[in-house]
Amino acid sequence: MKSQCSCTTTVVNAELPAQMDHGKGTFLSSFILDSVCWEVVGVVKLWNEWCRTSSTTSVLPTDSFCLFYRLISDPTVLLCQCSCYVAEDQQFQWLEKVFGSMQKEGLQVTILSTCPVADYKTQESTLTLASPFLKALKTKEFQEQVCCPLLEQPNIVRDLPAAVLSYCQVWQIPAVLYQCYTDVIKLDTVTIEAFKPLLSSEVLKSLVKDASESTKMLKKFLTATESHNNIYI
Repeated sequence: MKSQCSCTTTVVNAELPAQMDHGKGTFLSSFILDSVCWEVVGVVKLWNEWCRTSSTTSVLPTDSFCLFYRLISDPTVLLCQCSCYVAEDQQFQWLEKVFGSMQKEGLQVTILSTCPVADYKTQESTLTLASPFLKALKTKEFQEQVCCPLLEQPNIVRDLPAAVLSYCQVWQIPAVLYQCYTDVIKLDTVTIEAFKPLLSSEVLKSLVKDASESTKMLKKFLTATESHNNIYI
């Protein structure tokens, strides 16, 4: 990520630490990412109380890294899959490192995130809410139609998704955050499919891969999750 690149679309997938585990990146892996159309072009390594990665690691980054993929057919499309926790005192440096490598003119950012439904503030009981559900938050410059209702006050977003959205607001970059509120600790297929309305958005609809392949990936994830859960029966 040292040389400056010209990007028109950036998708940031930032999942919270408690919700990574088996479900991290499954939505993107199921519906968008594949080894034929995308290539790994960068990585951000982190060390904090949540993730401790060695600077000497030479294998392909996995759980404790932020990976950057570029669409081979259109190098202006960049995807960031962040599977590690970025501490509050590391967020500014992360933003400078990532966005400092991009030309901001013509850039548009989409952020995907999850959080517990218990964090959602509403006058009704969260126990009566049909979770999972999506809420959106956008910068003033984002003019496209969002794929779900906007996040109501006094709800707020936090951690890396909030930092990315704030950075885009300051730099007048069109950006939208889609936050999925879920009542599960580990991401399941129901939560993953809650993001499916995004596949019809202007940004993602041209990136969606074959539906049959997506179904296979989801089934594979479901089987792996069930096998893991059976250990505790």
